[in-house]
Amino acid sequence: MLRGVLRGDRKAFETLVGRYQSKVYRLAMGLTHNAQDAEEILQEVFLKVYQNLAEFEGKSAFSSWLYRIALNTSYMKLRERRGTKIVSLDDVANQLEGISLDQEAEWSSRPDEQLHTAEALAIIEKAVEKLPEEFKSVLILRDIEGFTNEEVGEILDLSVPAVKSRLHRARLILRQRLDDFYRQVFG
Repeated sequence: MLRGVLRGDRKAFETLVGRYQSKVYRLAMGLTHNAQDAEEILQEVFLKVYQNLAEFEGKSAFSSWLYRIALNTSYMKLRERRGTKIVSLDDVANQLEGISLDQEAEWSSRPDEQLHTAEALAIIEKAVEKLPEEFKSVLILRDIEGFTNEEVGEILDLSVPAVKSRLHRARLILRQRLDDFYRQVFG
């Protein structure tokens, strides 16, 4: 498939995009928490892949090379928007999408439990968002995207022990922040 893309085969490139676009989008969304930014990153990543595919040396897996481009592009987007908080209407619509006010809705859980769950999820997202980049990228790739330690190491050009160390540190930071939250709420 990569050879086909290098020869200019449009179908091969469409197949390549189809295979990886949802993964790249999820990664970008996990890092930026903004649907519009994730869409822009997705487009930019595949443009860079198309323009630079001839430079891919094959020393690592193609997916590792692609995810490294996606991570770098996401971090550049975050640096661009640092300091400005923009709320996209698409993001609000996506958050409201699953909410239904039908009379047949499930009412078995208590409203205060739902509130605490929603609040906890928001706290977790904020805690992940505030992690230093070297911890955040490892945590997202390993715990959210489900890559193995070896794959994360390949994507980020780290040794497996370094991946394990950063993942452990990220989890400790998150545990501490969540522990502080729960002590305030339930303390």
